Amino acid sequence: MRSYCIHAFGEPLVGDDRPIPEVSGTEVLIKVKAAGVCHSDLHLWDGGYDLGLGRKLSLKDRGVALPLTMGHETAGELVAVGPDATGVDIGASCLVYPWIGCGECRSCRDGYENYCAKATYIGVHLHGGYAEYVRVPHPRYLLPIGDLDPAQVAPLACSGVTTYSALKKFGDQIAEHPVVVVGGGGLGQMCLQILRALGGKGAVVVDLDPVKREAALAAGALAAVDGGAPDVATLVMDAAGGPAHCVLDLVGSPQSAALGFDALAKGGTLVMVGLFGGNTPWSLPLIPIKAARILGSLVGNLEEMRELVALARAGRIQPIPVTRMPLDRANDALLALRNGLVVGRAVLCP
Repeated sequence: MRSYCIHAFGEPLVGDDRPIPEVSGTEVLIKVKAAGVCHSDLHLWDGGYDLGLGRKLSLKDRGVALPLTMGHETAGELVAVGPDATGVDIGASCLVYPWIGCGECRSCRDGYENYCAKATYIGVHLHGGYAEYVRVPHPRYLLPIGDLDPAQVAPLACSGVTTYSALKKFGDQIAEHPVVVVGGGGLGQMCLQILRALGGKGAVVVDLDPVKREAALAAGALAAVDGGAPDVATLVMDAAGGPAHCVLDLVGSPQSAALGFDALAKGGTLVMVGLFGGNTPWSLPLIPIKAARILGSLVGNLEEMRELVALARAGRIQPIPVTRMPLDRANDALLALRNGLVVGRAVLCP
């Protein structure tokens, strides 16, 4: 099979021909129909995250071994099962849950494999979907998608479940107050659809790119604010009808975090999702003075992804814009994402 792998961090992906994986035990094999290209893949490609103050989190030191096939947003057809894999049918169209834990620690037993300290994420620790086939450890990580388009469903495995889990952290507040969404890319687009499905009051989207702001308005945003405006916090609060009770930062830079905090109402909640990098910009005394809640949100758990797929199969989540690209353009897709040229999601279709 053909796959596109990282052989050296920071270098172009290499097209490799290697044997189609064999399955044993509970393993299952998916023929890839679609693999989303996520902003997290850029950090993986680079080999780490900017922690600010001159520090970097090295993925090599965190157990990421090369060569590696990226791709954690994978949808495709089930084509083979191990002798101990039950409850699934050959030929089924499935979305793959990639955030796999050890299965034994407290986090995993509580249903939060995505928090596992010994995680084996597909596309991060295990070979992922930038390939013609991907091996999955257990059928429980396959979510049937019926006749939905794999290219439109694949982003649910990260941008979808990530924004779904983050929005749930606001609780009932999303029905009472607009959510300020900082970042209008793939996650921002997905957030608008999920917020509508959850009965949210709506969203004010902030982005530097006028194309993404227009796309947000076309997708139903209440307003779209230029993140580069000198009075951006005032513009955001005006659009939200006052200081924001719910702010979702999908960027994760010092500038986006500062904006989210500045626009926050007393007693409001700022949920951080983005991993752009940098250090915290807040004044510590203002956190208790504003009675602010600042939460981190890391993708989502398996049950949340089941709930999300159920919403999609019920027609309650409209697909975000996708740009379909052949597998051999994986490098082009990553560069387009890095340069801010993707509206919605680039999806590799072998």
